[in-house]
Amino acid sequence: MLGTLAASLAIAQSQPGAAPPPAAAETGLEAWQAPTLTITRYDEHYEALADPSLRAAHWSGRFKYIPLDQDAYLTTGLELRARNETYRNNLWGDTGTPNDSYLWLRAMPYADLHVGSGAIGARGFVQPILAYAVGVSPSAGPIDQTRADLLQGFADFRVGAETGATDAPGATLRAGRQMLSLGTERLVGTRYGPNVPLAFDGVRALVSMKGALLSVIAVRPVKPASGDFDDRIAHDKALWGGYATLPGIGAASSVDLYWLGYRNRAARFGNQTAHELRQSAGARFFGAEAGWHWNVEGVYQFGRFGGGPISAWTLGTEIGHAFDASPLKPDATLRLNIVSGDRRRGDHLLGTFNALFPKGKYFGELSPVGPTNIISFNPRLAMTPMPSVTTSIAAMAYWRYSLADGVYDIPGNLIRAPGTSTARFIGKELEGTVAWQATPELELAASLSAFAAGGFLRQTGPSRTIIMLGLEANFRF
Repeated sequence: MLGTLAASLAIAQSQPGAAPPPAAAETGLEAWQAPTLTITRYDEHYEALADPSLRAAHWSGRFKYIPLDQDAYLTTGLELRARNETYRNNLWGDTGTPNDSYLWLRAMPYADLHVGSGAIGARGFVQPILAYAVGVSPSAGPIDQTRADLLQGFADFRVGAETGATDAPGATLRAGRQMLSLGTERLVGTRYGPNVPLAFDGVRALVSMKGALLSVIAVRPVKPASGDFDDRIAHDKALWGGYATLPGIGAASSVDLYWLGYRNRAARFGNQTAHELRQSAGARFFGAEAGWHWNVEGVYQFGRFGGGPISAWTLGTEIGHAFDASPLKPDATLRLNIVSGDRRRGDHLLGTFNALFPKGKYFGELSPVGPTNIISFNPRLAMTPMPSVTTSIAAMAYWRYSLADGVYDIPGNLIRAPGTSTARFIGKELEGTVAWQATPELELAASLSAFAAGGFLRQTGPSRTIIMLGLEANFRF
């Protein structure tokens, strides 16, 4: 929540959906993530603001709970973001991706109508988007600019407690266009970092009980286009499955178990385009206690691509410690990710991992490489020099998992073929960030990143050092 209003809500209720105070960046959020509220917006809960005295605690209270009658209220909000990214030696100096400096602008207002009380309720959620880009070379793509369109618009019906608001049992059936954020967004994310987030059309059922939450989905991704109100369903792709979050061992940990099915009628790996039907079975163990925080996740994928089988996997590990009693409150984190690639060319067994719909800035602010055929090692140190200011410095090193496979970007496109190279090392990266929560609603952030090419890139094409400067202003309530 925001400022004094957050404190009032914290007194009134303690719930998982309540938004954190401005210093939430201290909890280890990535630099690109908004430090207040939520990204999807529909997971925020403002029932406590039915008390007029709590709404008066902060100017935004009058917009977060607008009573319509005894059994209905409206929540409204807005995000305004301006982001500049400047690249030198984009994709290590590839002639097809020249140096660039552009400005992303987006506005995302929303309205959330709740009707009903007690054990039964209904809801309507609408969030349009206005997203424009200035200066993208050679031209802005649909991820840069979708102009005016519908980002989210759905209706749902609830029985029992509102899902995620308390530990009381509840079930919700939701249908329409919606953003999805599952776990750490390793496979299904919001793509919040780029200018146009990712949404899905379809249905979702949520069931919560005694600290456990089950989400069942059957959706298709929305394919953005560069005109007004022309975003459409991508009929060649589909996603379905279930994702459960369960209490772990003790009160400090939780466990995610999930299975996701994915179909792409025009998938491309290497030089082959074919029908892909892939299943992903995963588990995640995460938590925080006594300053320590951890997150370990493994996924195995199987299925068919063209006429051959799929066998791929990934293992991601993260462990860190926050020294809250020390000056600057340092938080040291170490991450190691291993993602499979294709082991042998021409054997008809596809070993390349598919990250499906991952978060937009996967390894940091500058992410030219994605989570496919890669081993990444990433130490990171975050500090809080002032209550409203957070900084971090991170180093990354990347290797190819399989020498027979190449390097991919975040969406899964091959950006550097393996050729005849026998080098495994892709490159190393250094990144620094700073974020200032100037007001409870306004965050100003900057990042500077450098990616130096390793042996594989030097052997297979352009290999200049990429430099990226990112500047961002984000106003949200």
